[in-house]
Amino acid sequence: MDDELRERVEREAEKHALLNAVKHESDAAVGAVMGPLMGDNPEFREHADAVPGVVGGVVSEVNELEYDEKRERLEDLAPDELAELEAEDEEDEYDLPALPNADDSDEIRMRCAPNPNGPWHVGHARMPAVIGTYRERYDGWFCVRFDDTDPETKRPDLEAYDQILDAVEYLGFEPDAVYRASDRVETYYDHARELIELGGAYTCSCPAEEFSDLKNAGEPCPHRDKDPETVLEEFERMIQGEYDSGEMVLRVKTDIEHKNPALRDFVAFRMIDTPHPREEASEYRCWPMLDFQSGIDDHLIGITHIIRGIDLQDSAKKQRFVYDYFDWEYPEVVHWGHVQVDAYDVKMSTSTIKELIETGELDGWDDPRAPTLASLERRGIRGKAITEAMVDLGTSTSNVDLAMSSIYANNRELVDDETDRRFLVRDGTEIPLAGSPPEEANPLLHPDHEERGVREITVGDAVLLEPDDLPDRGDRVWLKGLGPFEYTRDALQYTGEDIEIVREEGVDVVHWVPAAESVPVRMRTMDGDVSGRAEPGVADLESDDLVQFERVGFARIDRHDEDETVVYYAHP
Repeated sequence: MDDELRERVEREAEKHALLNAVKHESDAAVGAVMGPLMGDNPEFREHADAVPGVVGGVVSEVNELEYDEKRERLEDLAPDELAELEAEDEEDEYDLPALPNADDSDEIRMRCAPNPNGPWHVGHARMPAVIGTYRERYDGWFCVRFDDTDPETKRPDLEAYDQILDAVEYLGFEPDAVYRASDRVETYYDHARELIELGGAYTCSCPAEEFSDLKNAGEPCPHRDKDPETVLEEFERMIQGEYDSGEMVLRVKTDIEHKNPALRDFVAFRMIDTPHPREEASEYRCWPMLDFQSGIDDHLIGITHIIRGIDLQDSAKKQRFVYDYFDWEYPEVVHWGHVQVDAYDVKMSTSTIKELIETGELDGWDDPRAPTLASLERRGIRGKAITEAMVDLGTSTSNVDLAMSSIYANNRELVDDETDRRFLVRDGTEIPLAGSPPEEANPLLHPDHEERGVREITVGDAVLLEPDDLPDRGDRVWLKGLGPFEYTRDALQYTGEDIEIVREEGVDVVHWVPAAESVPVRMRTMDGDVSGRAEPGVADLESDDLVQFERVGFARIDRHDEDETVVYYAHP
């Protein structure tokens, strides 16, 4: 990062750190700064590895100021943003706007309604993160309702039900209830029958293209005026499976001349020949469309507030027609824009990820290259770090970008203090030692916690250094935890000098591992597997332990195979 870019990062980071600190009347948090910083400055993303370090320094300086000093500095830097901040009616500790008409509800009740056609990618985390946070804020209630009534085009994956519930738990939440829509088909049938009796639905056997032409012309379907008795009879035949796929549908009567053709007499039930993968639902052939099923469930479950994508605005409009027939009150709706996550080459799509797994390009949903929650969890990233980053995005109707660096910054704050340090050398160059250096090195387990003790690393006759750390001949280097060396001829000669050569003469401090007793490591990363060797103590760590490989980054110990230790890289 050049000096000009560093100054820009520092300037923007100071503004966002001050905004965060003044808003909450507390110290700024690096994770909370990273999200808006990277969102406002997308050009910083190509330097995502270096930006958090700069931001951390700025945040530390901001946090040394008193509140009045922070506010005064913010007024100088960003007076408009400060005025907007102080104009807010309500200080929001959750970084989310108040739900509309929340005070009118005895209990805020929300739902997370996934289609269980596969495990969740990163973008899916936004819904449970925000809903779970709202539940905490209002002491409310939320459920996970699997909208699994499409056994054909969005065919449920039987393993995904539990995988999604595990993901919700990983993000830090436990639903108050869990429903599967495919268990509730008879309920949808009952409400369809009632809707027919109210004159709000009719059976239609028009070919799809023929009905589309009528709909677009604002002309009624010839079946629209059937008497309810005939409609009920034909709907019962649909339930009994007497029609083939595409032969008969049940439509909701709306406004055939509505200005939006998509809302004209939409389909509520259709015939599907493909059996549902759940045995309990495999006999059904007449299936509700999502807008009908979801609308019925939202009322019966008592949902007060719905959060959905702005691309689903028509769903609310369709469902209001049904609610009007039943004389129900429609829930409050919050629409938000699409979230785009950077840093991944793989498209954030369940079907795309599934295809790449099936073709062998990814080796599973938790492949570090996959943009999935399973991947982040296996890499050792805390669910809370993801939740905080998603909440920071708010509920704007605009499309928003999520920088993975904001998740990494959040996670770093969560794990840095508790994570011990180790050495890992990638693509190491072996160099002999000379001059009688100490036989054992004792670097601290954690630089901020001397009470935790030191590592005991037997040095041996040679060490491995990363190629970029190898000094030029005649130059000196400090092997961390071991001491000073000069590169003379073909060896590192121990000099016994004091640490002052680092402080006063700028001698580089580098990590290393003993050549003889180091542990072979395969580090799985977003860019592919990296081979290296770690200090001997890594072999004694337990699976799921988190380490910080000094000057490399955080990683999770996955397993110890016979010939290597496998770790998953989290982030710098």
